[in-house]
Amino acid sequence: MHRNPRPRLRGPAAAFAAVALLGGVLTTGATAQAAPRADEQLTDLVNPFIGTQNEGNTYPGASVPFGMVQLSPDTGHNTGYDYAENHIRGFSAVHLSGVGCGLGGDLPTLPTTGDVTQTDYAKYAAEFSHDDEKASPGYYKVGLKSGIDAELTATSRTGVQRYTFPATDKANVLLNAGQSLHRTLSSTVEILDNRTVRTAITGSGFCQDTKSYTVYTITHFDRPFTTSGTWNGDTVTEGSKKSSATDARNGAWLRFDTTKDRTVEATTALSYVDAKGAALNLRAEGGRSFDRVEHAAQQSWEDRLDDVEARGGSDALRRTFYSSLYRSFLAPNVGSDVDGRYTGWDQKTHQAKGFTYYQNWSLWDTYRTQAQLLSLLAPRESRDMAISVLRIDAESGWLPKWGYGTVETNIMTGDPVTPFLTNAYQQGLLKGHEEEAYRALKKNADGVPPTDSAPVGREANVQYLKDGFAPYIKDRPHAKPGDSDFDHGASATLEYALSDAMLGEMARDLGHDADAKRYEDRAQNYRKIFDPSTGFFRARDVSGAFTGPADPAQSEGFHEGTSWQYQWLVPQDLPGMVGLIGGKDAANQRLDSFFAYDQLLADPAKTAREVWVNGPYAYYNADKYNPQNEPDLIAPYTYLSTGQPWKTTDVVHAALTLFTDAPTGMTGNDDLGTMSAWMVLSSIGVFPVQPGTDTWGLSTPAFERVDLTLDRRYYPHGSFTVSAPGASDADRYIQSATIDGATQSRTYLTTEDIRSARSLAFTVGSAPSAWGTSPADAPPALG
Repeated sequence: MHRNPRPRLRGPAAAFAAVALLGGVLTTGATAQAAPRADEQLTDLVNPFIGTQNEGNTYPGASVPFGMVQLSPDTGHNTGYDYAENHIRGFSAVHLSGVGCGLGGDLPTLPTTGDVTQTDYAKYAAEFSHDDEKASPGYYKVGLKSGIDAELTATSRTGVQRYTFPATDKANVLLNAGQSLHRTLSSTVEILDNRTVRTAITGSGFCQDTKSYTVYTITHFDRPFTTSGTWNGDTVTEGSKKSSATDARNGAWLRFDTTKDRTVEATTALSYVDAKGAALNLRAEGGRSFDRVEHAAQQSWEDRLDDVEARGGSDALRRTFYSSLYRSFLAPNVGSDVDGRYTGWDQKTHQAKGFTYYQNWSLWDTYRTQAQLLSLLAPRESRDMAISVLRIDAESGWLPKWGYGTVETNIMTGDPVTPFLTNAYQQGLLKGHEEEAYRALKKNADGVPPTDSAPVGREANVQYLKDGFAPYIKDRPHAKPGDSDFDHGASATLEYALSDAMLGEMARDLGHDADAKRYEDRAQNYRKIFDPSTGFFRARDVSGAFTGPADPAQSEGFHEGTSWQYQWLVPQDLPGMVGLIGGKDAANQRLDSFFAYDQLLADPAKTAREVWVNGPYAYYNADKYNPQNEPDLIAPYTYLSTGQPWKTTDVVHAALTLFTDAPTGMTGNDDLGTMSAWMVLSSIGVFPVQPGTDTWGLSTPAFERVDLTLDRRYYPHGSFTVSAPGASDADRYIQSATIDGATQSRTYLTTEDIRSARSLAFTVGSAPSAWGTSPADAPPALG
């Protein structure tokens, strides 16, 4: 999800022989590089600085896979770190990768020297240079112009900092409890003894100020401080042990004598439950030296990354690929303490029994790519994530839409939780919870949350169930904080219909045949907003009349996109959608226009950067593919259903050039790994073309071979290999395919195919072939 802070070559063979699509991944200027290691492991290929410039909104700091703590520098950008800035305000404990609104940044901590005279971190921020900065998975280091070196690492629930000061008797560590990346509503800071500081911080929700959460921290130093104090507003008080503030600056400062021993280490533990939880997390995961924690964090990342072994491709492509894989494992995040307690969405304490509770749900984004990648590579965690979502329903009464910490924010629209959970079901992750999940999904799909509850759910459901579409009501007052489906009635209709189709599949599998028929019928509601006079989807008002500009590039009622970009969001029934717009020839002509296909053949990388991309938040007034945002992420794979599968490879590989190993190397906000997962799956050549089902579309891999190590509890063989020997810029078109040696003419696989087989092999050549062009080869319509 993105939010605005507000003479032509002919023929594919000639074009791709002339232009290197993937070998020439761009690197611009002098940039901070991934920290080198002598052992040259896969973590050496990861550059955490990718996406830290031009609104990728990633962070370069330290975390472990799915960790509660993301310890990273904040330079003043609303989501934390901007590579273009040169001052660090603090190293804070909470970040989400790629989000489009300010959130997190809790407890920014900064080492300084001299007297403490400033309490605003924008004023006491430390200057630095990228020449003195490095990062790798689980580790970050920067040399500050003050002469202090700062290093960061993390465990799941703690962040560890090591400062190397110059020789001075006024070495300070500032713990800022009252400022963050969003509005801090209230804070309390307590100095418990000469090594320990405790805080409680209440912050606002994502993209709005009304919903709040509280995070508790405890910070323990490896040596006693010589003196200390607090600040409240502009007032700095030496010797003070406690300070509380509401909507104001508030913090603690600790002083050390580093004339002999120049290093200070600090471990901060978090809890979203209470101070006891933070103390328990510190006791369980703290107490180790910085070096030991850093080594364990790096090994945890190595263990994740080495489940995917990619062979072939340029060094730049490999760096970009493994960096994307790294970002795909950054969220959702552990929400339960080491004793299993967590704060539910009813704001009560609950106990996770037999699973780890997770939080932070950017579902409008992640249901399209990242959820599927995690179900493949991290099924145990994915199961716990799905169960966590079910606990939200059980404890608060409704399934989430966009959840941050312990609250619903209602950001984005449609019904993203349905394909998220039906995907978990179809991937075999909900065994023992099938009916529980179905009941929650049915309630969500057929109802609307009451006015006194936080979620909006399917806000336009009354009208949708009556008329078959969600109406677009311009400038309608919002009943609850966050986004409203009525503001985006056309795209909400498409999202509801997609979700109905996925729920219909689940209902049919579970034997709820009457429900299945009802949902399958509702999955056809995309037809209700098709305007035959324009040949495009279009918003309807409450009376049923089409509304807004007739020009599909100027359309209204679509969330972060236009009718052109939402045209292809009918994965449940592409044959039906193709029929609406005049058949396969008409659909292919429209797709070719959408992707600027002739220009793409002549110069794919230029087309991607100059025709498709118009800025990270340029959602509207466009008739072209927008690879920087979610609505048309599946669109390149539409060619699999129109008899021209080779064009999927052309478009996908052009889009892959937008991912580079530079700070500018993200295409739009990463949105908790959504864009990164798109890159990973598209590079492997296996992509979830019907999100919420077990269908994977195929295209030519970016590598000659990718070996996946899979969890045997879910994939009995424990591995799956995708190979395309000889694949290159010139030889990139699928001529034939086999699965375990048997001919594979279909342009898709199912999860069962991946479970039962060991390998998918492509034969590639320099020109398109007849492979996958039969109607029977296309992914099937649902229902």
